[in-house]
Amino acid sequence: MISVDGLTVEFGGTTLFKNVSFAINDQDKIALMGKNGAGKSTLLKILAGVREPSAGRVSAPEGAVIAYLPQHLMTEDGRTVFEETAQAFAQIHEMEAEIEDLNHQLSTRTDYESEEYYGLIERVSTLSEKFYSIEDTNYEAEVEKILLGLGFMREDFTRPTNEFSGGWRMRIELAKILLQKPDLILLDEPTNHLDIESIQWLEDFLVNSAKAVMVISHDKAFVDSITTRTIEITVGRIYDYKVNYSQYLELRKERREQQQRQYEEQQKMIADNQDFIDRFKGTYSKTNQVQSRVRMLEKLEIVQVDQEDNSALRLKFPPSPRAGSYPVIVEELSKQYDDHVVFANASLTIKRGERLAFVGRNGEGKSTLVKCIMGETDHTGKLTLGHNVQIGYFAQNQASMMDEELTVFQTIDDVAKGDIRSKIKDILGAFMFGGDDIHKKVKVLSGGERTRLAMIKLLLEPVNLLILDEPTNHLDIKTKDILKSALKDFDGTLILVSHDRDFLDGLVDVVYEFGHKKVKEHLGDIHSFLAKKKMESLREVERKAVKV
Repeated sequence: MISVDGLTVEFGGTTLFKNVSFAINDQDKIALMGKNGAGKSTLLKILAGVREPSAGRVSAPEGAVIAYLPQHLMTEDGRTVFEETAQAFAQIHEMEAEIEDLNHQLSTRTDYESEEYYGLIERVSTLSEKFYSIEDTNYEAEVEKILLGLGFMREDFTRPTNEFSGGWRMRIELAKILLQKPDLILLDEPTNHLDIESIQWLEDFLVNSAKAVMVISHDKAFVDSITTRTIEITVGRIYDYKVNYSQYLELRKERREQQQRQYEEQQKMIADNQDFIDRFKGTYSKTNQVQSRVRMLEKLEIVQVDQEDNSALRLKFPPSPRAGSYPVIVEELSKQYDDHVVFANASLTIKRGERLAFVGRNGEGKSTLVKCIMGETDHTGKLTLGHNVQIGYFAQNQASMMDEELTVFQTIDDVAKGDIRSKIKDILGAFMFGGDDIHKKVKVLSGGERTRLAMIKLLLEPVNLLILDEPTNHLDIKTKDILKSALKDFDGTLILVSHDRDFLDGLVDVVYEFGHKKVKEHLGDIHSFLAKKKMESLREVERKAVKV
């Protein structure tokens, strides 16, 4: 059991949380929730031992292994994917070398009765017991299984890590963590760089093979699948629920309603007592009663109502200009880079008002086809855009194309039209730009902040074909709900490239699967597609079992 006792974190005159205590038990699967800036990542860093609290401590049993995957991390260069992943076993090799050294000392020393000699025997005995309990592990097979599960191909194993993007290097770090079989795994937004298949594999691993897990994630479906406990940080304290995220939302709603009632009752009591004090403060016969009530009010602890989110804010796209019946027609489209074929002979017809998802493993061509539609890359085959198609496009690099000298507010004010202009501050707040943030210049914003700002710009521009490439990576659950609600009301054609199953749920009615150099159409929503894929996967496992 890992215990957290009296943790307090203060910096810059602000208290993130105060006197926080809880325990993490073996097999606990915990979602760590709270508003952006509440201190979730800070708490994870303290548990991981990479940051010190202002007060309090974290206690863990001797020998307990706590592994931590932060949001932003870069793998060292100089090794292949397989070699870097196998570093997870470096500690075991060090243990083996120490046992060998200790045995050599025991065979060469002659001070058999000394305390030092007995100490060596004790040390080698403890290490040997630990080592031989894990010696039978087939390291290479374990590394291979984890890498394949996280989406790597066998041919990737021998490639240098520096050939991979930050997202893929993050997967290597995740693989190393999973291979260590730690007592507690701490994950900060692990699904941001995973495709749907890899997320499902990770869910299965964490539920069935991991010990204790604490995760920060904006992927509601992922969190609901793996967690059975939710710890919420709010207003400097924590609430601990022994339920998953969806059930926690219901309990939190009930808790806030109860707080609101208690707050209103307390405010009425304060007003009544203040009225009594004001009426009788100069009356001799009431002096004791007045002073008693003054002291009572001075000592009174005001009921705090948890911060209300702004998910009730509804954003609405401007009306879509009328487009032709078929905004996009793709016929026998192929794309390759040198000798690498991304996809071949892809054909699809997108009807006006259709809402579809591009899904599949990373690197199979989802974003490439989007770039073909946008005219950003060459291809063979035919691609036709329909009459009066006006495209709104969101991709990660869109965030770098804004005027860096404008402030956050000016950026949105430039595109806002009509009544929506009176709600610019509310909209910015919904996308986590609060207070003085709206006066920051674009050039000082982080990558995530730029992404959110680019998304707001897109929401306010009149288009009839909306293409969003991984739009939810830097959005929290409340902001995703706001965006999803706006997309449901969008009256144009929608193409979504996303790995977020909960976000896609209810938004799309056609799924295009990218894989094995093909693009395959599946009629139906994301759940029917995933159910079908799971059945296909099970049949594939059964076929392999028969072959064996």
